[in-house]
Amino acid sequence: MSSTRVLVLNSGSSSVKYQLLDMRDRSRLAVGLVERIGEETARLRHTPLDGGGASRGWTGPIADHEAALKAVSEELSKDGLGLDSPELAAIGHRVVHGGKHFTEPTVIDDAVLAEIERLIPVAPLHNPANLTGIRTARSLRPDLPQVAVFDTAFHTTMPESAARYAIDVRTADEHRIRRYGFHGTSHAYVSRATAQLLGKSPEEVNVIVLHLGNGASASAVRGGRCVETSMGLTPLEGLVMGTRSGDMDPAVIFHLMRVGGMSTDEIDTLLNKKSGLIGLCGDNDMREIRRRIDAGDEQAQLAFDIYIHRLKKYIGAYYAVLGRVDAIAFTAGVGENAAPVREAAVAGLEELGLAVDGELNAVRGDEARLISPAHARVAVAVVPTDEELEIATQTYALVGKS
Repeated sequence: MSSTRVLVLNSGSSSVKYQLLDMRDRSRLAVGLVERIGEETARLRHTPLDGGGASRGWTGPIADHEAALKAVSEELSKDGLGLDSPELAAIGHRVVHGGKHFTEPTVIDDAVLAEIERLIPVAPLHNPANLTGIRTARSLRPDLPQVAVFDTAFHTTMPESAARYAIDVRTADEHRIRRYGFHGTSHAYVSRATAQLLGKSPEEVNVIVLHLGNGASASAVRGGRCVETSMGLTPLEGLVMGTRSGDMDPAVIFHLMRVGGMSTDEIDTLLNKKSGLIGLCGDNDMREIRRRIDAGDEQAQLAFDIYIHRLKKYIGAYYAVLGRVDAIAFTAGVGENAAPVREAAVAGLEELGLAVDGELNAVRGDEARLISPAHARVAVAVVPTDEELEIATQTYALVGKS
């Protein structure tokens, strides 16, 4: 029996998202989520997709990630898809930060684990949870290849002129301060899918990818390789996001410390959790913001205008970085579903060859599609992202043949 299935795990501090895929046809066999790990009211939701079974779930105590993964295994086993299945080829793990060292998917061994752990200071919210998921999965299936797929890997092709900050080189190197970028699996998938939509190979196409969710990032992709991205040392830099400020004068931090009497932890919370759209208008859901705008809410309108202003700045900057742009691709929750955002982001950029067709832009769907008029010099596309499929594809490409 051939091993063609890949289990994708995305382990957060108190959650585990999972998908089981069959790489023969890239189909999903099951998806699920365990949340509130460590609480008495932990919840598991499981949906088998092979055979059309109904979703099921339960609420109760789940002590830790090991208990969570055992519960996941039990649910998969009910559908004949358990972790002990001989058809399972590998487990692919999302790892947020791979630093400069990890430039591609990597089979996990003790040395890899040690390096991921060494990167915790630059990803204190994410890498510890990713490590917990990896260690738990390895304990459950020590015989099975486990692969780390890094959010940062796609961006390691950035030239030093884009990756370095203009600070003292020795200080930067000592503390690993540079621009790493995030959402890399999404940017990789979407840039390739955009080229496919245009009927070209990735090597032929220059794409600006706009990953717009609660977290948001932009990338400039030349011939399939990232040459610039908006997030930096952390996911705080760049676009206006749901709760993150994005770009700002770093001296604001010193001002808040000296004049506002705020601690570093308080400022960290302010910029990461109380800024962006929620800081500007009290909502971080673009649907609610648009509803408020339609009702005449000036604060919501201002938040939207600031969001779009920043987005346009990055489109223009990345146009300059690439020199030639073949397509702009909108993806993730806001990018895929908020037609007013796409329209506003491109409005006024006709001299750059950019335009959207109102009727095409209003269409909702799950397939990649063009929303630019036929005569537009630059294609504008909506390309649903699929980070789990990207992780599974990279994992299987690494271990499937062996």
